[in-house]
Amino acid sequence: MLSKLVRATLALIFTSFCVVQAQFVTKIPAAEASAIAGIVEDDPANDPQFKKSGSPAYTLYSAALPIPVAATPKYKITNPVTQKEIWYYEFEIKPLTQQVYPKLKPARLVGYDGKSPGPTIIVPKGTETVVRFVNSADRQNSVHLHGSPSRAPFDGWAADITNPGEYKDYYYPNYQSARFLWYHDHALHWTAENAYFGQAGAYLITDPEEDRLGLPSGYGKQDIPLVLSSKQYNSDGTLFSTQGEDKSLWGDVIHVNGEPWPFQNVEPRKYRFRFLNAAVSRNFDLFFVTSTATNTRIPFKVIASDAGLLEAPIQASDLKVAVAERYEVVFDFSQYAGKTLYLRNDEDAGGVGVDEAYDNTYQVMKFVVSSKPVTDTSKVPSTLRTVPFPPAGHTTIDHQFRFHRSGGEWKINGVGFADAANRVLAKVPRGKVEIWELENSSGGWTHPIHIHLVDFRVIQRNGRGVEPYESAGLKDVVWLGKNEVVLVEAHYAPWNGVYMFHCHNLIHEDQDASFFPRRQSVACADREQMMAAFNVTKLTDFGYDEVTDFGDPEDPRWSARPYVHTDFEKETGPFSKQAVTDRVQEIAREQPYSELAEVEAALDEAWADGSAQKRGPVPHYRRLVM
Repeated sequence: MLSKLVRATLALIFTSFCVVQAQFVTKIPAAEASAIAGIVEDDPANDPQFKKSGSPAYTLYSAALPIPVAATPKYKITNPVTQKEIWYYEFEIKPLTQQVYPKLKPARLVGYDGKSPGPTIIVPKGTETVVRFVNSADRQNSVHLHGSPSRAPFDGWAADITNPGEYKDYYYPNYQSARFLWYHDHALHWTAENAYFGQAGAYLITDPEEDRLGLPSGYGKQDIPLVLSSKQYNSDGTLFSTQGEDKSLWGDVIHVNGEPWPFQNVEPRKYRFRFLNAAVSRNFDLFFVTSTATNTRIPFKVIASDAGLLEAPIQASDLKVAVAERYEVVFDFSQYAGKTLYLRNDEDAGGVGVDEAYDNTYQVMKFVVSSKPVTDTSKVPSTLRTVPFPPAGHTTIDHQFRFHRSGGEWKINGVGFADAANRVLAKVPRGKVEIWELENSSGGWTHPIHIHLVDFRVIQRNGRGVEPYESAGLKDVVWLGKNEVVLVEAHYAPWNGVYMFHCHNLIHEDQDASFFPRRQSVACADREQMMAAFNVTKLTDFGYDEVTDFGDPEDPRWSARPYVHTDFEKETGPFSKQAVTDRVQEIAREQPYSELAEVEAALDEAWADGSAQKRGPVPHYRRLVM
């Protein structure tokens, strides 16, 4: 049986793009094929999204670009197993206000440490972290470190909530190569509202190997995060709510690092810009122009994507950044001394998207280039790194997932997250490489798809094909544009456990709450979301027995705990240095990540011939716990 993507490719074989497409054969479970065959999609023509009334007028480029503050670890605690440092952070989720419109009311937000975006965590590769999120807000939360191979109880499972008056310790591995992760809310019923109102922040892993390349550096100086979002404001200056939104909340006010349409003063030299699309629904197609030639796009170099550096720089004149995607570029201002440049947005992404256009949603920010010469020793090497793509040679599509709207509900293969009995749509043996086909058969909406735990390779897309900057690196989000079908290949390792995959348009992901404003009820819980789960299953006779199983995302041992706010304020009780140290070391003794090398060796042995069978004893040296 040929997949839908292959059939579409064959139908278009007369084009040069399609001639070079690889052939894949679909061998999906029978129940999965039956579910897909039974899908009846809503017709977008009969289900239009009405354009919202606009926000109050705003003076563009009137405020400087803010740089999110870099977080400092509160404590550095010794891991009793590895004897290495664990960096401990403590963030309070609490309200803040932002005066967006000078003559109107301030907007009330809720952010990490009372900031939006939250503090940027910058951590060296190989240094584990524990981040304690203290909920002093007015609704539940769950925190997902997006792009991290966290164990399931620390991944931000939507139902693993922290209520107001509780805190939870999240333990992160940070063994990956240098990359731009981000942390954001993922709470069941409230993801869209919480993230939209400010619960998002940058998380950077650094690596000496990357540092040696000589790329522009210095956080907030020549290495700058640009966190994009798009919001809407009420006539009184307060922030419009996502509650009641059923399709998308595009927003008509573009923010960068929390500031509407900012400007930045730059020198005539190279800069590294790290783009993150943290919007609820809006996608971006970014390009640079000068103030005197706004129809001429200026080329730049794409150097990294979701999972870090590409193999080599890719020159581009525009950059499609769907919701939750990260891309990093180097832009050289040396030829534009004394000039003004703009970062612009092609709202429909050349026909790929369906995002609503408003008066100024084609504008993003302004750069004012100094006329004073500077010495720039930074460079962009022709080779960046060897990307660890999944092992080659796979031609079988293991699963097919259709992202669709049926009966006014967003679903995956007819299922949503509220259907707890059926929401695990794939059971993948631990360590297996699989190809998944992701399908959007609608011309009325698009879906940025995120798969937790893994980095994947985008290997094929019908129509426009795989963008060069997509294929040169690894990803954890891929954009399904109108009527697009994409193949992604991932290595489902090293951990077992239940993880989520979903559309990252947070209105689609979180529909059950957004459809029933400001309340949770039986009816609300029955409303479906475009989110499901997969289970990386244990291998029989694996060859290595871990100290602790972390496969259950709702394991009560790692759940949120209640606290008294005076203890938090005075650093007493569970917030004293000794109590924090004891708790961090308690988790570390269960070895969520310190057995990585042994686990990977056992998986390599088990899959040596593709059979997932143990091929002999794997050396098993248990570390001495001090």
